[in-house]
Amino acid sequence: MSLLGTYSFLILAVAFGTASNIFAKDADGFTKLIPTILSALTIILCMYCLSQVMKTISAGYTYATFAGLCIIATTILGIVKFNQWPNLYAFIGLICIIIGVIMVNLLGKN
Repeated sequence: MSLLGTYSFLILAVAFGTASNIFAKDADGFTKLIPTILSALTIILCMYCLSQVMKTISAGYTYATFAGLCIIATTILGIVKFNQWPNLYAFIGLICIIIGVIMVNLLGKN
């Protein structure tokens, strides 16, 4: 698979993973049927995309990048959709996550 294809699957994995997190919040402890089904479906699609990425990029790098980007995306959607603002320490932690993702991808050996 080309590098463009690999990173396209990674972006899709982040999108599906983030969507799954948001649907899980909407599912209210999996008591609402439609958000529960959507959460399950999107996490399955997310794992499929991650498995495609891992054909080219090692599991550690894939998951580190996926997890960091998914945390950032979920936090942003949490702010927009649920008005859940992180405090100062959470923002500092999020900045550290962003720096970590950049370091893994630019400076780490894959």
